Formats: sequence, structure tokens, C-alpha cells
Amino acid sequence: MRITAQLINAVTGFHLWSQTYDRDLRHILALQIEIASAVTKALQATLLGDSSAAIELGGTQNPLAFDAYLKGQKFEGQKFAGTAPDKEARLKQIAAYSEAVRLDPRYAKAYAANSIALSDFAGNAATGPAIRKGFEGARAAAEKALALAPQLGEAHAAFAAVLDEGFADYARAAVEYDRALALSPGSALVLRLSARFFVAVGRSETAVATAQRAVVLDPLNVGAHRALGGILHSARRDREAIEAYNRALSLEPHAGEVPALRGLAYLSLGQFEAARESCATPPLDWENNLCLAVVYHKLNRQSDAGAVLAALIAASGDDGAFQYAQIYAQWGNNSKALEWLETAYRTHDLGLVDLKVEPLLDPLRQEPRFKEIERKLKFPT
Repeated sequence: MRITAQLINAVTGFHLWSQTYDRDLRHILALQIEIASAVTKALQATLLGDSSAAIELGGTQNPLAFDAYLKGQKFEGQKFAGTAPDKEARLKQIAAYSEAVRLDPRYAKAYAANSIALSDFAGNAATGPAIRKGFEGARAAAEKALALAPQLGEAHAAFAAVLDEGFADYARAAVEYDRALALSPGSALVLRLSARFFVAVGRSETAVATAQRAVVLDPLNVGAHRALGGILHSARRDREAIEAYNRALSLEPHAGEVPALRGLAYLSLGQFEAARESCATPPLDWENNLCLAVVYHKLNRQSDAGAVLAALIAASGDDGAFQYAQIYAQWGNNSKALEWLETAYRTHDLGLVDLKVEPLLDPLRQEPRFKEIERKLKFPT
């Protein structure tokens, strides 16, 4: 096959550099490394140590393992595209990454990607004991990636994600996110994961700048725009959040969760009818129903609000404690909201990472019981 690499000034159209490579397709992965190394040298890029070693870090020489890894990457888009049920897409992604590491047990990038996929599944699609099992698997995969490639930024980001989402170890997660960014400042994935954590611990300006950088690096990624919207919402910049969500929907009109998240931004702005319309966009998930339970109450549709909350509790039990606390706080029932928050703390609810910044919990912030839970969570300062 023939591969031509070119560098062109996008402003002037001036041709700066090019090189053509004729190679046998059977050695495609070696060719990939050769081209990357040649481009690095030609552009006089500065990398730590040997450039080829840096390019190969965490990778594989097994084409079948690489193919499985790429299949896992493909499912990242399907989680937001509505082309497969959310849970099904996540499970297929985990299966693809698991196949990659089966084919190459030293494939650090695949272990890191599988860790992130397992954390994502545990936090968004699993229920009951499967939540804890998912996070334990994610931690094991991240630790394997770190053992194989200690300088791989994605491995540190994966480990940080499972520490903060699955084990509420926020202080250690902060160290790992900073390390990930130091190693991989140009990785959109590392930037996106770090930004979500930064806003949760109160580093709002850093979080927004980091999430915006992730969008610049990966502008066609629906998840990047969705993440930016969530960070802007937590930073109380809801008009900008709505713009970010609209950009996500322009890329994928059926992006799951995004209309519900946009509805919560409308809710913060007091635009209750716009919030209701956005949150009622099917398919309805727990985020839609969380929003609708609050919006119906604001619109004086108390029976509808009560019915939505009852359905949420019937479906999720104590697993949804943090969400019930959000709803009761907005209903003005602080006592009930605090009871559910205490349940969330007792059951290690995944939503607790957002305790410091969640807008729906604002009515509780001066309550001594709320402050005690925040103190016990030991967020880094």
C-alpha cells in the first residue's frame, strides 16, 4: 500500500512538507510507528526520551488486538447515537476491549480503555451488586495498565476515574488526574475526564478551560460537548451549557441523556416550560424523570411530580438516593432530602462526587447535616 503524509498551512495553503511510504500491508502496525516517528522528526517535535518509544507507549504489535481495540472505540459513539440501546453498547464496548487484552495481555492502552468503559457501565447502566463488581473490575484494569505503562496518561486518568467514581477517594484521584494531564496534555479523553472531576471539587475555571480544550481537540465528539455542557451547568453558566448541549444535538439529534441535561439547565434559569419540553424528550431515563419530578412541582402539577418520584423509587430503590435528595430539596422538603442524602452516604452513592456543586442541592447547603456529610467526604481543597 502507499501512504502519503502531508503538512499544509491551513491559512495560506502553502505546502510545508510531505513524504510517501510504499509498504507491505502485512506490517501495517510497524508502518504506523515508522510514519509517526518520521513525522515527529521532520516537524522537530520535542518528546521525552526516544520518540519511537514514546509513540509506541502502551500500544500493541498484534493487528487483531488493535482491531478489537478500534471496535471498542467505535462503541464510544454509539453510547450517544441511539444506534444501539445504551446498556447494550456499553457491554459490547467492554467485550471488545476485553478481547483486545486477551489477544495481547501487555496492551496497556486497551486495559486503560476497558477500565474507563467498566466505570462508565457501573456508573450509568448497572444496578445492585453489578455496580460494585463493575468498579472493582475497572480498578483492576487500571492498575494493570499502570503496571505495564507507568508513563501512560490514559492509565492514570482511568485510575483516577475509578477512584473518584467508584471508591470516593477524591484526594488520591486529584493526584492521579494531575499526573495524567502532565503526561498527556493533548489527550481529549484525559482532558474530558479531568474536567469533570475539577468542577466537582470546586475548580470551576480550570474545569471549564479543560473541557473547552477537549472540545477543540475533538470537535465531532458528542460526548465532549455533552461533558462541557455538564461542567458549565455545575459552574452556574447555564446559558453556555444549553449552547453546548445544542451543539451535541446538532451532531447527533438522538443523543441520549442530552435533552434531559439541557432541561436541567433550563430549570436553573427558571424556564420551566422549556425545561419540561426538553426533559420529556424520549427515551425517558432516570435523568429525564429527575428533571420532570422537579419541573412538574414548579408548574404546580403536584400529582404528576409525585407519580414520577414514586416510579423512580420503585425502579431504583436506595440506588437512587442522591437523586431523591435533589428532588426533595427542590420541593422544599429539606428534612426528607437530608434523610436521602444520609442514605446516599451510607450506600456510597455515585452521585456524591457532585455534592459540592450540584445546583439542585443549593437549598440544603446551610444545613448542619449537609455540612457534616460534605466534611466526611474529604474533598481536596
